[in-house]
Amino acid sequence: MRYYLDFEKPIEELELKIEELKRLSDRKDMDITSAVKKLEKKAKELRSEIFSNLSPWQKTLLARHPDRPYTLDYINLLCEDFIELHGDRRFSDDPAIVGGFANINGVTVMIIGHQKGRGTKERIYRNFGQPQPEGYRKALRLMKFAERFKKPIITFIDTPGAYPGIGAEERGQSEAIAMNLMEMSRIKTSIISIVIGEGGSGGALALGVADRIYMLEHSIYSVISPEGCAAILWKKNGDLDSEEFSKAADALRLTAQDLLGFKIIDDIIPEPLGGAHRDPEFAAKKISEVILKSIEDLSNKTPGKLIEERYKRLRRIGSFETLED
Repeated sequence: MRYYLDFEKPIEELELKIEELKRLSDRKDMDITSAVKKLEKKAKELRSEIFSNLSPWQKTLLARHPDRPYTLDYINLLCEDFIELHGDRRFSDDPAIVGGFANINGVTVMIIGHQKGRGTKERIYRNFGQPQPEGYRKALRLMKFAERFKKPIITFIDTPGAYPGIGAEERGQSEAIAMNLMEMSRIKTSIISIVIGEGGSGGALALGVADRIYMLEHSIYSVISPEGCAAILWKKNGDLDSEEFSKAADALRLTAQDLLGFKIIDDIIPEPLGGAHRDPEFAAKKISEVILKSIEDLSNKTPGKLIEERYKRLRRIGSFETLED
């Protein structure tokens, strides 16, 4: 059964009517094709109107949609011969990050990404996509492996953030993230990062130091979640509500469109109307096109040139103004 967000309720009502009409036509000798087509056209127009005017908070909810494709979904749609590799060789394997070698249209790549999981049991197993230190160390081990064999690295970013538990802190969570940032900045092979859902804080950045960074149309990327920001700024007595979350999301400028404007990302990957979960094959095809084009563009650069341009790219992020007295 399809899950609808609050702002999708008008679409839900129309699509339920369409399904009901189709069920009636199956049971009886009725021709309601024209009625169904009219409703389907109306639903498409309504979807187009709603999704062309989403607020940052609505985009946040869409980026977290429970039906949205995750890393393993895209790997299954994009890749052939995926071989998952496990463990950080220090402590354990972290299921919140998956990775391994795969082929995309005959090109061998190392794919690494966050995995949130579906259903209560798997979400707990995957820790809701919040990696522990061993997850980041596993990711770095696989990147070094790819570097050794001179294979491109693809990272899929989709996490609310690194896990903030006591055990994770005791095992060096911040050090693991910092090490990834440093080592990724000087990896001698091309790195392409794609935010496929929610890019939260250092947990996302630890897979995001790249030569090319892309975001899906309805994904988000931010230093903190709207809820976390609202709690810091406005929580006094009682619970916060969606009004504060929406206000924080507006201020954070976390949408793909915002980040493209700031020149933090290279481009936006279009999603099917209604979000990637409406047509995962379409979304995967667009991602594949971007990956292959980026690999081709970066293939002629020497390792030294890659590292130099990656450094310059990082230095260009951000801006400031000088005010005269």
